[in-house]
Amino acid sequence: MKIDLHAQTVQRVIPTSGVMRLSVLLLFLSAGTLLAGEFALFRSGSRMHVDRHELEGGKVRLYLDQGSIEMEEAELLGFEPDGAVPPAPVGDAAVPRAPAQPSPTELADAAADRYGLPRLLVRSVMANESAFEPGALSPKGAIGLMQLMPETARGLGADPRDPAQNVDAGTRYLRDLLQKYGGLLWHALAAYNAGPAAVDRFNNVPPYRETVNYIKRIDRDLRNRAIAGQTPSASPATPPNP
Repeated sequence: MKIDLHAQTVQRVIPTSGVMRLSVLLLFLSAGTLLAGEFALFRSGSRMHVDRHELEGGKVRLYLDQGSIEMEEAELLGFEPDGAVPPAPVGDAAVPRAPAQPSPTELADAAADRYGLPRLLVRSVMANESAFEPGALSPKGAIGLMQLMPETARGLGADPRDPAQNVDAGTRYLRDLLQKYGGLLWHALAAYNAGPAAVDRFNNVPPYRETVNYIKRIDRDLRNRAIAGQTPSASPATPPNP
């Protein structure tokens, strides 16, 4: 059932007396007369005074003096009691907005605080791993902001495609590597890049060009940010050569 509020016509068979009363009601509303009940707010921008309403199965029944009107719920924006300012939303308007998702740097800082690491260390690792791109995927199959390999993510109980889980697991993994290597930052970074087996095999930073350059980039980033004194101790005193 639809109503053309501008033409004040009703496309439904109702008693003639009901049509007359509805016309009178609309005239009263246009003159600003407020009756007891509520206002139906239409998505077109119009509104109409009704006694009450009922919602059922995607339909709305509006009760007027000596009659009722039925229409699709989607045609209405909401209902407003007499004298009220905010409308009561219905349909899509009732769906709450999803909260804003945290940015990559906010995820990095939260994880760093959670696991007791310097914030800029976690940010620097994230920058070098993925350039802060949540959808980053390496040719080797590493996934997300902290570039977790699928098997590493499984071992950490995380979904690597979920940014929050990815950053949490990657930061926790970096914390565990620092603990494993007694706080030696470069050993931990080498293990993060090449795997703990490579560090254990050489009992040091493995002489892989990719790994050495990775450590140098992070070391340079930390020094540029003047936070070298805030990071875990590194060994040896200067970055290794490939």
